[in-house]
Amino acid sequence: MRRNRDKLDIDDARWQDAVAREAIIRPLAGVTRLSPVDVATACRILGLRRSRLYALVERYRTAPVTSSLASATPGPKKRSRRLSDELEAVIEEAIRDKYLTRQKVSVSVLHDHVRHLCRARGLAIPSWKAVRARVDQIDRQRLVSGREGGKTARDRLKPVVQEYRADHALHIVQIDHTLVDIFVVDAVHRRPIQRPWLTLAIDVASRMVAGFYLSLEAPSSASVALAMHHAVTPKPAWLAARGIGTDWPVSGLPDVVHVDNAREFRGRALARGAAEHGISLIHRPVATPHYGGHIERMIGTMMGAVHMLPGTTFSSIAERGDYDPEHHAVMTLDELERWLTLQIVGRYHIEVHRGLHLPPGAEWQDAVDRRREPLRWPHDEQQFLYDFLPFEERSIRRDGLHLFGLRYWDDVLSPWAGRLDRRLRIKFDPRDLSCVFVEGPDGVHWPVRYADLRRPRITLGEHRFALAALKQRGVRLTDEQLIFDTIEAQRNLLEAAASATKSARRQVERRHRSLVAAERDIGSTAIACRPEDEPAHLTLLAVEEWS
Repeated sequence: MRRNRDKLDIDDARWQDAVAREAIIRPLAGVTRLSPVDVATACRILGLRRSRLYALVERYRTAPVTSSLASATPGPKKRSRRLSDELEAVIEEAIRDKYLTRQKVSVSVLHDHVRHLCRARGLAIPSWKAVRARVDQIDRQRLVSGREGGKTARDRLKPVVQEYRADHALHIVQIDHTLVDIFVVDAVHRRPIQRPWLTLAIDVASRMVAGFYLSLEAPSSASVALAMHHAVTPKPAWLAARGIGTDWPVSGLPDVVHVDNAREFRGRALARGAAEHGISLIHRPVATPHYGGHIERMIGTMMGAVHMLPGTTFSSIAERGDYDPEHHAVMTLDELERWLTLQIVGRYHIEVHRGLHLPPGAEWQDAVDRRREPLRWPHDEQQFLYDFLPFEERSIRRDGLHLFGLRYWDDVLSPWAGRLDRRLRIKFDPRDLSCVFVEGPDGVHWPVRYADLRRPRITLGEHRFALAALKQRGVRLTDEQLIFDTIEAQRNLLEAAASATKSARRQVERRHRSLVAAERDIGSTAIACRPEDEPAHLTLLAVEEWS
């Protein structure tokens, strides 16, 4: 079997070629017999020989992801750098101060400036080719903006949209976040804690809600990953777990995902994860509100329904008047999640949509029939989620891997411990740091737990909160035991205060919700990570906002 390609190690030029190939080869791979006309057309567009095209089609059938179509590059790794950090800093300084200016100097003039700086600082002078290579790696937006101005960069590089329209189901999916206009209560004391965050995805063609994710945490790369996962996967099991028997037919990989320019939508994992599965990720250009109109209207519709619930904040202070939302709050986060689901599948999907003049549920089937290609689903749902989770790169030491100052070990690391000359990608769920997922050189993910299995499950927010507390106490060098001791002490304090203060109840509920949701969303992998003797209930603490 052919080993999976590492999509994040593919250079940008070959990656763009692979993306272009995937759009052409995907429909060819879906048919049993290739017609000579289709083959000739694809060869002409891609500039390939027939034998090469047939090989790529067969490769894509075996592994239907974009990275399988990337060309191999012989020799040293592209874009590898052999200059010292000092020389790299000098070249970057010269590019910033001399090249990215409205004077638009040539590379030769830039090289002369680099030579001058190196002589002044007693450094070896890099070659003209080395300087040219770093100029070629400058981001196009940064290059045009620096040398020709921001307006020219926007006019030249922004997407040109003649008409914003989705032609068929899952042609365009929009994703956005909102702070829900309602206070929720904790599950233990039934007292108000905070307003939750909703990440919502909508299919533009049918106006069907593709999926959502409800959390007490501010939007993050993890919440985007979980909303994407919910949108593309079939939902019968998810609905059954919440006791809802109504159908929710939307699932499948979208062709295009539209998002705004928030930080959580700019992560490398999201960009490469989308392209890996043949999804075009488009960020909303500045000052073009029509790009996000569908999702914003959908959010407005959902908030209008929420305004009928006890504990709502309404949409403005004037509308709220003297109504006290915290005093009237009665719903927990789980209850609100179930209510939103019923509102979506039991009302919104079956009521006549003002813009469509028919229910979104009816339009969905028509939109599916308009597709020229059948709906696509991830060939591995668990792998799909991994592709969108945040990650860090770490070397596997002889004593295991170290992440966030915590040590992890599993026998699966033995072949790599102290022997692998490269870092591996460590995927993690910020809601539960007790188990991380190591992406091996072959692309397979392996769950790895704490080296000390007696350690309790903690969240990334708890970890950061504990480090901040230790820093305030003047503790600079912290070991793993000290981190867990601090977290345990903070949990005990919060448990004692939970019945008295809202902030403590909020922190307790956040942690409990995060750990429960992490185990539910990650599924059987997370359960396999948990040792048999782990207690069913642990003391609780908060999750701070994820970066």
